[in-house]
Amino acid sequence: MPEAFAAEGFVHCSEPDQVVRVANARFVGRTDLVLLWISVARLTAPVRYENLEGGTELFPHVYGPINLDAVVAVTPFRPDPAGVFDAGTLLRQP
Repeated sequence: MPEAFAAEGFVHCSEPDQVVRVANARFVGRTDLVLLWISVARLTAPVRYENLEGGTELFPHVYGPINLDAVVAVTPFRPDPAGVFDAGTLLRQP
C-alpha cells in the first residue's frame, strides 16, 4: 500500500493520457518508477473519478487495496537522459 494511503484513504492513479504529465509534475529525474497497468473491471475496491485539488480534470482514485489479479502488466517507466518523461515510453507499453 502506498504511504499516502493511510493519510488520504485512496491510491492515486492516472489514465494513460495523464501519466506523462503527472510523472513530469511529480517525479522528474526519478529512474525507479514502474507503471502498474490496472484493469478497472477486475478491481475489487471501488474506483472514483474525481479531482480533489479544485481542477476540472478527473483522476481515478482506488479506495482500497489493488488486488493483484487486477494488475495486467508491470513495466519500467524511465525518463530520458534529462530526467523528463515522454509519451514515447507509453507507446511501447501493453
